[in-house]
Amino acid sequence: MPTLRSGLVIAGAYADKLRRTAFAQLKSAIKDGVIKANEVAYYVAQLNKVLYRIFVDELKVDKGDVVRITIDYDVKPGAIEWKFDTLKIEVFKRVPDEEVEKVVKNVVEKATTIMEAAVQYTFEKIGETEDGDLLYIMKLDDREVGAFEVVPINEEMIYVKKGAALEPNPIIVEKIKIMTEGRSVDEALKENIEEFTRNARYVSREEAERIIDYIKKRAVGITEKAAEAKEAEE
Repeated sequence: MPTLRSGLVIAGAYADKLRRTAFAQLKSAIKDGVIKANEVAYYVAQLNKVLYRIFVDELKVDKGDVVRITIDYDVKPGAIEWKFDTLKIEVFKRVPDEEVEKVVKNVVEKATTIMEAAVQYTFEKIGETEDGDLLYIMKLDDREVGAFEVVPINEEMIYVKKGAALEPNPIIVEKIKIMTEGRSVDEALKENIEEFTRNARYVSREEAERIIDYIKKRAVGITEKAAEAKEAEE
């Protein structure tokens, strides 16, 4: 049975490390057609949702803390089955081992539910482009974790032109059509998180941050132009 190992890695980079390691380990299986590359990315992302719950929500691990993760798994046609009873996590900070073990055991019991559940993001409009594209930031609790550029097509459809998120996995999404069905844009985005997940490219944190910064700067640019126009009128 293969084992996925992160090695020692800072908490802010474990998702990227596990994804790259999984692709390296499953290179032959991908080549032989046992599992597709996008399926590997998807199942590693599901694992990272569980790990995110452990590190961020439960243990409050800082991005700069060092962690080490190991877990066994089976590869089946088109799927990875994670053996959560073998999950071992080490956190190199002042967290007692008993606390870590207690949290891991508690979250693992809910692993299937966590992987199946959509992450509860919220969306907040921050501006528009000169072409009328809508710019949104995405939040997880009170933290800004993503940004999206949305094109309203008509009353029934929006088009996610480009976007990126950092948590629980760094992703980039492009060219996704979403039916609004009478919902507001932010509600339609929130209720289609699973669609983003399945159509996303799983990337490094740095790459996702570049897209987020680009989108947010476009909004800042619109704000600055509006302020300049107001000053000119005065």
